Amino acid sequence: MASRYPASWLDELRSRSEIVQIISGYVGLKKSGRKYWGLCPFHGEKTASFSVDAEQQLFYCFGCKAGGNVINFIMEIERCSFHEAVELLAERAHMPMPEMINDADWEQRRTRRERLLQANREAARFYHETLFEPAGAASLAYLRKRGLSDSVIRKFGLGAAPDQWSSLTDRLLAAGFTLDELSAVGLTVVKPPKEGGDKPRYFDMFRNRAIFPIIDMYKNVIAFGGRSLGKDQPKYLNTSDTPVFNKRKGVYAANLLRQQRHLDRVILVEGYMDVVSLTQFGINGVCATLGTALTNEQARLLRRFAPEVWLSYDGDAAGQHAILRGLDILEEEGVPARVLDFPDGLDPDEFIRRDGAAGFSALPVLPAAEYRLRRLKESFDLSQDEGKMNYIRKASLILAPLDPVGEETYLKMLMLETGFSHDVLKQQVDTARGEKRKAPENISPQAAVRKSGSVQKRITAVSPELAAQEILLGLLATGQIPKDMVEEKDFEDEELNSLYTALISGASPASLLDSAPDEETRSRYTRILMTPAADNTDQMISMATECLERIRKSSCQRQFDALQQQLKSMDPKDPSIPSLLREAQEIQKKLDKMK
Repeated sequence: MASRYPASWLDELRSRSEIVQIISGYVGLKKSGRKYWGLCPFHGEKTASFSVDAEQQLFYCFGCKAGGNVINFIMEIERCSFHEAVELLAERAHMPMPEMINDADWEQRRTRRERLLQANREAARFYHETLFEPAGAASLAYLRKRGLSDSVIRKFGLGAAPDQWSSLTDRLLAAGFTLDELSAVGLTVVKPPKEGGDKPRYFDMFRNRAIFPIIDMYKNVIAFGGRSLGKDQPKYLNTSDTPVFNKRKGVYAANLLRQQRHLDRVILVEGYMDVVSLTQFGINGVCATLGTALTNEQARLLRRFAPEVWLSYDGDAAGQHAILRGLDILEEEGVPARVLDFPDGLDPDEFIRRDGAAGFSALPVLPAAEYRLRRLKESFDLSQDEGKMNYIRKASLILAPLDPVGEETYLKMLMLETGFSHDVLKQQVDTARGEKRKAPENISPQAAVRKSGSVQKRITAVSPELAAQEILLGLLATGQIPKDMVEEKDFEDEELNSLYTALISGASPASLLDSAPDEETRSRYTRILMTPAADNTDQMISMATECLERIRKSSCQRQFDALQQQLKSMDPKDPSIPSLLREAQEIQKKLDKMK
């Protein structure tokens, strides 16, 4: 039976691991109001947006959205598992590790995941062993033709899927795994029985391919990539999303990134071979996306490993377009980025095998603005006045966010390219900057509550009513507003309702982070549970009253609108109409009072 830490012991560990003191060992903090502030250790920034709430024992960055309790912070900063973070904090607090308790529900939730990860581990072992057997000769020849040494092959656990229908599946079935498990994890394709048959048909997902195991930062084999050795398409076949793998949330070689401490940049490439080749030539901090364009989730993961990302995609048109999109994603997540510019349309693997590590180190590393201007320039005919003017208008949007030094550097470059004067170019950039400032900005939930009914933007669209529910929950978490002024029905959002129930039952805000299923949810929970900006208890009660008025008014309005729609669709002779009209009148009276 699986075991876990007792909830009461974790509560004591968090309370004895004072979060301000712990984080101060990594981040310089200064107190301002109720909270402490500093520069976020998880993304590069010049203005402090990293907040620590001593009362709620939580941290949150308003820039990159990282957040959680003291255990989550140690996991992020030390790049370790939950268990390792708990052990580190327990040793620091001089707390003996507890007797693990049995939990049947927890075991049921974890068992399937563990079985699927175990199936992947066994598959990776099978593929790696096969690589050095006669059935893997073609894959080994391919890898060696690409210049890979046995050392780097073993470092990445590369393998071979034999040119056979079901050799892996048969091996894993004999080891006790089921077809359902192997299908769920993407190792086996299962087909219905033939007509008249009673057994399902099956075959291996990967056949006659060189195999690249995908390993997460906690050393779990979560998926595979397979490179075709013949004419089979696609050339690269990747595991689809499974219960243990989401291609949007991971990167190839995350396990190696975690081992490489104090990286000053991560190099992000497109393909598995790019990662392996650069690593073989001694380039550290290299990883790749997993058969998809860079995602926001991957960008948030990368900022855990280094303060800056260098995009190093292929030199062809598709690679260059992907770089522009990647720069946008990294900018959205507050991650500083640069671009490695490869000559002659080469990809990183081709370039380093041609020019070696010295040539790679000599490559120009372009700031994001310079790279964007280069690509933009290619779209216009600068021999024509119209082309120059359109180029300048677009370029000014790229320069608008820059500081004065960066702006001046590129204004000089634009003067040489277009012949326009410095004053004209400066005026155009200032115009673009003014237009950006006029555009709607992201606002906090607190600001949304003070706005009238229009939908506001945070990370996603949030209605004032939902913002009010979030603020109300944060106020309740402080323990400084009467619990009886809030009711469960005030939280129609499912996650907020669940947090309300836990708080009313006596759970601490910091402990609620343990129930978050993923990083995005944990970030949301943290932001909500941080102490709202208020000077005293009276102000908190006033804010809670304002939130409740908005929530209950919206609820009444929805009830009234639903009744109106129901009445419109009813037969005029329906005997229930009078009672529904009376109900609608009562709700209208409530709405009138609220106004």
